[in-house]
Amino acid sequence: MSETTEVSSDAPTSPEPSGTPARLGGSRAFGILLVLTGAAGLLAAWVITLDKFHILEAKVAGTTFTPGCSLNPVVSCGSVMESDQAAAMGFPNPMLGLAAYAVVICVGMSLLARARYPRWYWLTFNFGTLFGVGFCTWLQFQSLYRINALCLWCCLAWVATIIMFWYVTSFNVRSGFLPAPNWLRGFASEFTWVVPVLHIGIIGMLVLTRWWDFWTS
Repeated sequence: MSETTEVSSDAPTSPEPSGTPARLGGSRAFGILLVLTGAAGLLAAWVITLDKFHILEAKVAGTTFTPGCSLNPVVSCGSVMESDQAAAMGFPNPMLGLAAYAVVICVGMSLLARARYPRWYWLTFNFGTLFGVGFCTWLQFQSLYRINALCLWCCLAWVATIIMFWYVTSFNVRSGFLPAPNWLRGFASEFTWVVPVLHIGIIGMLVLTRWWDFWTS
């Protein structure tokens, strides 16, 4: 009697046989995570882009436009969108997000279709998410200590980027694409969720302490 062995959906698929380039595909859960975080970032970038256009149109018309997420002096999306940092590369930051988060969604969908990619692809993707989380870190500093205001849609994009970065990095560590000691691979296999939770928690604490008097008044 033959037995059917079911492969765990939580682990990356195995490399190709020896003699061919190693190609790996992620689990269904990993693909869904990329789709969801990419969609969250894309939504945030889309809303910010629309609001930015409305602000510019209002200026041309000699009027003002207040984004719906401008709730108080601290949670003031308009202040962030009109800052110099909102166009760090010479064009509105969310336009970069529209392209980048769409790529993340495509990667996630391809994993759900059981696509497999070589090492260079995963490392390039990891570098892209590293750039994203680094850029978000710079924007967080600017929002808290230079612009002195928060944008809720920006916060959504930050959270999405942080989660996708740490899970892509964990995937590469567990797959052996990034060199790491065995204990780190074991940690990544069991406790990847701890790192993004701590990362987001630290940012939350910075936001809380930066405007402590406002939140408690």
